[in-house]
Amino acid sequence: MANIKSALKRIKVTKRQTQENRAKKTELKTYIKKFDAAVESGNFDEARKILKVVDKKLKKATSKNVIHKNAASRQLSRLSKKLNA
Repeated sequence: MANIKSALKRIKVTKRQTQENRAKKTELKTYIKKFDAAVESGNFDEARKILKVVDKKLKKATSKNVIHKNAASRQLSRLSKKLNA
């Protein structure tokens, strides 16, 4: 365990940021599952709306360095491909 005050603060900050990042990733996964369910049930209008939300959330997560830019792009591409197929 750290003894220096700044190191203790960094540990706290890192824990908080890790929780926030995990929450954002979990939210993304939930929306992707909703999207998959909408596509499988044939509800394409709903799927398009969810895809817009997923796109926005992926870009936000990318800008906050929660996920890598290329990973976000790849996920969005796969989802769009699934919707169009």
